[in-house]
Amino acid sequence: MSKVFIDGRTLTYEDVVAVARGYKSVDIASEVRDQVERTRRVLEDILAQDRVIYGVNTGFGHLASVRISDEELCKLQENLIISHAAGTGDPFPDEVVRAMILLRANSLARGLSGVRYELIEALVSLANHDICPIIPEQGSLGASGDLAPLAHLALALLGKGKVRMGGMLMDAALALERAGISPLTLMPKEGIGLINGTQAMTAVGAIALYDAVVLAITADAAASMSIEALRGIPDAFRPCLHQARPHQGQMECAEFISRLLEGSRLVSAPGELRVQDAYSIRCIPQVHGATRDVLEYVRKVINTEINSVSDNPLVFPDGQVISAGNFHGQPVALAMDFLSIATAELGNISERRIERLLNPALSGLPPFLAVQGGINSGFMISQYTAASLVSENKVLSAPASTDSIPVSASQEDHVSMGTIAARKARAVVKNVARILAIELMCACQALEFQGPEKLAPGTRRIYDLVRQVLPSLEEDRWLHPDIEAVTELVAEGRIAEVAVAAG
Repeated sequence: MSKVFIDGRTLTYEDVVAVARGYKSVDIASEVRDQVERTRRVLEDILAQDRVIYGVNTGFGHLASVRISDEELCKLQENLIISHAAGTGDPFPDEVVRAMILLRANSLARGLSGVRYELIEALVSLANHDICPIIPEQGSLGASGDLAPLAHLALALLGKGKVRMGGMLMDAALALERAGISPLTLMPKEGIGLINGTQAMTAVGAIALYDAVVLAITADAAASMSIEALRGIPDAFRPCLHQARPHQGQMECAEFISRLLEGSRLVSAPGELRVQDAYSIRCIPQVHGATRDVLEYVRKVINTEINSVSDNPLVFPDGQVISAGNFHGQPVALAMDFLSIATAELGNISERRIERLLNPALSGLPPFLAVQGGINSGFMISQYTAASLVSENKVLSAPASTDSIPVSASQEDHVSMGTIAARKARAVVKNVARILAIELMCACQALEFQGPEKLAPGTRRIYDLVRQVLPSLEEDRWLHPDIEAVTELVAEGRIAEVAVAAG
């Protein structure tokens, strides 16, 4: 199995998913030790001079004016971890925790946090032994970074708290013992070095972005099948139209759908059945394409944040130690809110296509695609489910980043709510996967009436994949298992994979 190397500069969101979801092992690039040990020596020299450094020999937040004696510097760091592990709610999934571990190690690997190299090695060992601290999802304001979530992560390094190792819940001390890892005694700066950062929101965001990119391709695939099922007009996807309004995502979407529809015997010419299609068909490139452009923006933000040092204070090789605000999560918060909105729109327009497939006045097909309507309701209630998810997404897409609340006696008087924004984005992505699954189900059923043998070669491959888990509906049956089975195809990226290969 190939490894993912961390150096603080070159990690990508795809690498994060490879470790978080694909269990790739992690290694530390050879140059990291020197860059980390260099600034550790700078910090130790400054402490030997008895200079005041925030969070190293002072208290934290509003307590920054309290000077800590040399004898209590290590105790200060341990107390920081214990006191800040105050999260609540359901725990993050293990894949998010693995991503957090990787991202924190990568940030420290830049060598600007003043911690020991051994701290990075310990984090990498957690990842490689699949030791996932139990980290509650709620409790972060997104500045000073993700304090509570990262404190729960750091507890495990001390041999405290609960973890899952290989999926089994146990005490952290036992997991470390089984893995042959010694619990850490934190040295000056290392507690704050572990918890000042945006790694919780960025971990959730990286995985949500990865899944949203898959959904953007899947949305084009589902839309292509709906176009054929509704005998749509492919003229709306001609290159000259989109070159006249050259948004990159719009052009890419139109080209992709044109390739998927190539060879179809179901699409129609203008005036053959109607002069022009409804917006949910005709404007697919403009809507889906805008989402593609947002995803590209979010990718840039996430990849930048993955390779950033969001600690405070920062220690530089030239001897400077500077307290500032790199821990503030506003860049990620805004990107996650934008991700929620853009991904929700894929669901909004998909639900409108579902309605067109099921409404006989719009489709010319049997009501609700039932073989014998009346005694059978067909896919009637699947549209209710899609509509419910769409409405839920509208609530979830309300921005978190416009909110702030002062904490720490108003020393920290503006916060990002970035972790809330990321968690909402993850929820929207999951909902849209189900909406697209319902569209695929309805499109496949509609094609039973239109003749699947007339499909384009590209969309026929998608149809055949869906039919592996979803038989055609001859009479009413329990639809929940069908929705879950097709959602699994969507979420695992199998629809997108086939669509890319076909298009």
